[in-house]
Amino acid sequence: MDFPLVQVLKSGILVELDYMHPQEQEVVRALLNVVIVEGKTYPQKQPLSPAEFSAYWLSQDAFVIRTSVEDATHKPKEILAAFYLKPNFPGRCSHICNAGFIVQPGLRGQGIGRFMGKAMLLIAANLGYEAVMFNLVFETNIPSITLWQSLGFEIIGRIPHAAKLGQQVVDALIMYRALG
Repeated sequence: MDFPLVQVLKSGILVELDYMHPQEQEVVRALLNVVIVEGKTYPQKQPLSPAEFSAYWLSQDAFVIRTSVEDATHKPKEILAAFYLKPNFPGRCSHICNAGFIVQPGLRGQGIGRFMGKAMLLIAANLGYEAVMFNLVFETNIPSITLWQSLGFEIIGRIPHAAKLGQQVVDALIMYRALG
């Protein structure tokens, strides 16, 4: 698979999906921490330190969506979104992968998630994974559930009272899609 993958968003912005570069790690950690503090989609309660981020996000393959430099302004490339891809389980079950996605809050709804989701499925298959499984999709995360179902994921389980989101306690869904 050749990187970067290039896409034009609904807004007309040209973006590229590529492996995360070391100098981008701190920007992605900051974005993940924004999402964690929002408290709606990730299980962590506190922002992650660099070491915690590295252990969680960088254990296998990590990707970013950045603005493409091909526009006339030649601004520095900006990180718009990111995702990781890693085995969901060890050893005999490592053919099933897991992924986590984050998008800059002001850029949600532009098609970045769909671009990442479609690319992740191709990348996962290319890396030899046979299925993708999401362990904790909070039932209140309707945009993600809708996206994943539109990309062929099935809800294969429900974890009652899995997440305490402020004063609200919500179930989490387990979603699965075979590759190939």
